[in-house]
Amino acid sequence: MCGIVLSARWTANNAETTSQEDLSFQDLQNALLRANTSRGPDAQQVRRITLEEQLQKLHVDFFASELRLRGDAPVVQPHVDEEKGDILCWNGEIFKGLDVGFFSNASSGLSWTDVLQVNAHENDGVKLFSSITQCESADDIVQFFGQMEGPYAFAYYRPASQQLFFARDPLGRRSLLIHKPSQKNPYFLLASVSLGANPAYDFAELSTEHIYSLDLGKLSASEDATVNFEHCLHAYPRQPVSSSSTSSKLPYAKASYVNTTLPPLDSEPPQLESLDNIPEYLLSPVDGFISRLSESVLRRVQDIPSTFDDISSSTDKVPESRPARVAVLFSGGIDSTMLAYLADQHLPLDEPIDLLNVAFENPRKIQVKVDGNIGGLSKKQKKQKDRSVVINLVESGQYNHDYLVPDRVTGLQEVEELRRLSPRRVWNFVEVDVPYAESRAAKPAVEAVMWPGRTVMDLSLAMALYFAARGIGQVRSSPDIPPTPYTSPARVLLNGLGSDELLGGYGRHRTAYSTGGWQAVIDELQLEIVRIPTRNLGRDDRVISSHGKETRHPFLSLDVVAFLAGLPVHHKMDPRLEIGLGDKMLLRLAARKVGLVEASARKKRAMQFGSHSARMELGVTSGSGHTLLS
Repeated sequence: MCGIVLSARWTANNAETTSQEDLSFQDLQNALLRANTSRGPDAQQVRRITLEEQLQKLHVDFFASELRLRGDAPVVQPHVDEEKGDILCWNGEIFKGLDVGFFSNASSGLSWTDVLQVNAHENDGVKLFSSITQCESADDIVQFFGQMEGPYAFAYYRPASQQLFFARDPLGRRSLLIHKPSQKNPYFLLASVSLGANPAYDFAELSTEHIYSLDLGKLSASEDATVNFEHCLHAYPRQPVSSSSTSSKLPYAKASYVNTTLPPLDSEPPQLESLDNIPEYLLSPVDGFISRLSESVLRRVQDIPSTFDDISSSTDKVPESRPARVAVLFSGGIDSTMLAYLADQHLPLDEPIDLLNVAFENPRKIQVKVDGNIGGLSKKQKKQKDRSVVINLVESGQYNHDYLVPDRVTGLQEVEELRRLSPRRVWNFVEVDVPYAESRAAKPAVEAVMWPGRTVMDLSLAMALYFAARGIGQVRSSPDIPPTPYTSPARVLLNGLGSDELLGGYGRHRTAYSTGGWQAVIDELQLEIVRIPTRNLGRDDRVISSHGKETRHPFLSLDVVAFLAGLPVHHKMDPRLEIGLGDKMLLRLAARKVGLVEASARKKRAMQFGSHSARMELGVTSGSGHTLLS
C-alpha cells in the first residue's frame, strides 16, 4: 500500500520570480505529501516531469509513499522506467491475475504474450509496472486491469503518448481523490488523502465507473486549462462493448450482477428450521461459499513480511514468539468471527492473531446506565448464562463498567469460542478503550482524514475505525487476570464489510420483502452492489491507513462477490424467518458448519452503536446520522 499525490500546475515561461501563488501552491503540495507519507512510512520519493510549450510550462509531480506488505525489501516509488520514461504510482495489492498472464495488441485478437508469477519474495507493484509498460494502447491498459483482482488506485504516465492514466478498482476499495482545475484553483490534483476541508481544492472521490486518461500534451498547450480540461480527459469503460469472447477475458472489470431468478411461482421455498440441519438444496452453496471465502482470506494473509523476518535474517537469536502480522477488526459478530476463524486456518500456529475490539466512554450512554441501572448490567444480561465471562469480569472488579459496550460483550464471548476451537493459537483480544477526552481531542484529525466524508454518521464510524486501527490497548491472558498494555504490530487488518450487502443483512432487505416480495429483495441487493463503491470504502481506507495500516476485505473479493451474486436470492437469505436466522442465512449456516455455534446466531449491530462511538454528547438524539458537520 502507498500514498499517492500527483499535481499538475502551469507556470509562464517568462516568469523570473516566485509569486505568492507559487509559494501557496508549494505549501499545499508539501502538506499533502506529509499527509500521504503516513500511509507509507517505509519509503517516499517525488519525481517531476515538465512539458514545455511556447508560452508556458506544465509541471507534473509524482509522489508515492510505500508501506511494505510484499517482497523482501521496501520498494521506493514512483516506479520509473529510465529508458522509456514511464512512471507509475501504485497503491494496491494484486491477489489474483498476474499469475494468469497479460495480453498486448488487443486489436490483433488478444494474443497472450507473457505469463508472470509473483512469489513471496517479490513485489507485485514492480511486476505490474514491468507488465503494463508492454501494453501498446489505451485499450490494452483497460483490459490489463480488467483481469486482475485486488484493491488498487494508481496513476500511470506514458511519455510516448503523453497520457496520464488513473483509476480505482471497480469496488473502490482504495481511496483516490480528484481536484479538477478551476478559476480559483487552476491546477490538477490526485491524492490518496486530503488535508480535510480546505479552500485550496475541491476534492471528490474518483468514480470507479471508468479508467481515465488525461492528455497532458494537449493540456500543456491549452491556453486555459480550466476551460479545456474536460476536453483532454477521456473515460474508458471498464468492460469494452465488444464480443462476448473479449468480455469473458475480463472477469474483474466490474462487479457481477445479481441473479434475477425468482423462487418457483407455484411454491414458496422451504423455510429453514434450524442452523444445525442444512437442507439438501443448500449443501452445495454452503460448501462453495466456505471454499471461496477461505481462499479469499488465504490470499489476504499469506506472504506478509513482519519484523520477525527482519530479526531472524540478521541475527541467530529467535524471539520467544512471532509478532502478529494480521489483526481482525473484531466486534464478536458473525462477520468478523468468521474471518478470524478462517485466518486461523491459514496462518502458522505459532503466530498470534490480534482481535481489535474498540469501546468508547460515552457520557450519554453512561448517564442512561446510571439513571436506570447502577450496577451497569441489565437484568437480561444478568440472566443470560452465556454472559458468565463478562459478569465474572465485572463482579471481580477487573473491568471498568464504562467500556462494557455491546461489542465488548460479544467480543469477550466470541474470543472464548475461538480459543475453544483453536486452543494452540494465541488470540490477543485487544481491548481498545477510548476515554471521552481522548476521542474529543482526536476529532479534528479524524474529520480531516475522512474528508470529503463530512456527516455525523461518517464521523462516528470513522472514530471507531481510527482508534481500532491504531491498535493501542490492553490484553488479558485469561478473564480473571489483570490486563497488560499492548500495541498491535499488525499492518494488515481484516474487515468484514460487504457481507450485509451481499447476503441480505440489513433491515431494509426485510422491509423490501414485506412491500414487494422476492423481486423487491433482488432489486435491493443489486442496488447494494451498485452502491458499494460510493459508500464507505474510500473513507475507511483513508482513516485506517493514517496509522500505516492496510485494511483488507475478504467478503469483497470479486470472486466472492461473483459467487454470491450468482446464487438465487432464497439461497442467501430468507426474510420470512426471524432476525438471527433468516438474515445472512447462508453465512449463518456456514459459520455453524465450521463450529462457530454462538457466532452463527449473533444478531447484526452497527459498529457505531456497538462501540458507542455514536451520539456521545448529552442531549443528542437519534436521527442526525446524515447531518453535515459544521
